Amino acid sequence: MRVVSRFILFVGIMSIIGCDKNTHSLEVTATAYTSHVDETDSTPFLAAWGDTLSPEMKAISVSRDLIKKGLSHGVNVSIEGLKGEYTVLDKMNKRWKKKIDIYMGTDIEAAKEWGKQKVVISWDKK
Repeated sequence: MRVVSRFILFVGIMSIIGCDKNTHSLEVTATAYTSHVDETDSTPFLAAWGDTLSPEMKAISVSRDLIKKGLSHGVNVSIEGLKGEYTVLDKMNKRWKKKIDIYMGTDIEAAKEWGKQKVVISWDKK
């Protein structure tokens, strides 16, 4: 219910202040991941587009259907409830839809605490 309330508030604010026609928003499922071999492969700091991740980075991985919506490599994304912008540096297996994975460096506890949430993300389409 809290997510729905925040989403309605977000949509209401955007309708009042206006939204640039190049700015897009979407509700997605957000989980978290870390650079541990148990979650990835033998190269846990290497992202799918070839970027090297480091624990202090604000990065996300996106489901491939979101790439078609403009969330491609290097796009900056605002995530409801989180400060700052996150950069799309990784992509997920094609089985996932309408989903992001927030990079938590090596902090497994933070990733577990985040869990699975619905959030609204916003980005400017290139």
